[in-house]
Amino acid sequence: MRIGILGTGVLATALGTAWVRAGRDVVVGGRSPEKAAAAATAMAGAAGTAEGGGTARAAGSPGEAVAGRDAVLLAVPWAGVADVLRAAGAGGGSLAGTALIDPVNAVDHGIGEHLVADGRAAAEHVADLAPGAHVVKAFHLFPAGHWAQGREPVTVPLAGDDEAALRTVADLVRAAGADPVTVGPLRRARQLEEVAGLVIALVFAGHDPNAAIPRVPSRPTGRA
Repeated sequence: MRIGILGTGVLATALGTAWVRAGRDVVVGGRSPEKAAAAATAMAGAAGTAEGGGTARAAGSPGEAVAGRDAVLLAVPWAGVADVLRAAGAGGGSLAGTALIDPVNAVDHGIGEHLVADGRAAAEHVADLAPGAHVVKAFHLFPAGHWAQGREPVTVPLAGDDEAALRTVADLVRAAGADPVTVGPLRRARQLEEVAGLVIALVFAGHDPNAAIPRVPSRPTGRA
């Protein structure tokens, strides 16, 4: 699978490393070609040279990073989303038909308040900026350090409208060592984003988010 990553920060590097280790081919693009090159080098180095491993390289531009990819990870802060999508040519359809993974938390990191005032999900605004892209909300609840350190398996909720894109992103969740669960269409992403806001608010207030969620036994699914 060919994956483009828009962004060069810690989440981009952590997930990119996991995917390269799992045999995926990653191309990194950002506003700084130098930072993109450094991120790609870090991914390749951290992933090692295990048999069946993938590759990581830097793109010369955000547009190159998304061209011909099966999936694209949008790993930039909320304030930079519009700029990087514009640089990638998303408004002109460069991401049409592509699974666009949105892990962005559009929340005030001091208090966890959602920054999108119209009641829609930030992911829905991402879809507006990338006509034709199949946006899937995912990877927004756990910090980059979780993916970098390969901790215990977790559940990654997904929200999206396109079944093929959801399958693609679910495959990438499993490649990162987690369990994907689709919770509904993209409009449900607002609910997922509000959960992230709650977690952030509790952390900044000095409380353990795990202690605020009841341990409810899961219902059997009937699957083997």
